Order: sequence, then structure tokens, then C-alpha cells
Amino acid sequence: MKNTLGDLNNHLFAQLERLNDEDIKGEDLKEEIERSKAVTGIAKNIIDTGKLVLDGQKFMDSDNRMNADAKLPKMLEGGK
Repeated sequence: MKNTLGDLNNHLFAQLERLNDEDIKGEDLKEEIERSKAVTGIAKNIIDTGKLVLDGQKFMDSDNRMNADAKLPKMLEGGK
């Protein structure tokens, strides 16, 4: 899998750093704010999908508890 939730976290922090750049002003700042809104909207959808996958995995566990040996769905794995 090319992108992970860790990658998403890195993108969000990079966007935050761009917003904190005090040299960005005027139209450039407005564009960066709009970009941030788009990034956070997409990030929310990715996180919601990850939560849905995790909830489904929990539901499939017949004892309704996570097995320590169970593998996470590929979408939720880190950079393994």
C-alpha cells in the first residue's frame, strides 16, 4: 500500500506548517487556507473510512474483542 495513515498525518502537519508561515500574505494566504480546507475535508473522509474498516473488523470478532494475534486491515497498518 502506497499511502498510510502515517502519511496522512505527515501531510496534515506539513499543511499546518504552511499555514504558520508568517511570510504568506494576501492572495497567497487565501489560497493556502482554501487548500487547507480541501486537505482537511479529504483527511476527514479517509479517517472516517478507516474507522469504518476498524469497526467492521471488531464486529467480525465473535467475542467482540480484539485478538492480540489478529492482523489489522491493510488500510490501518503503518509503514510496514
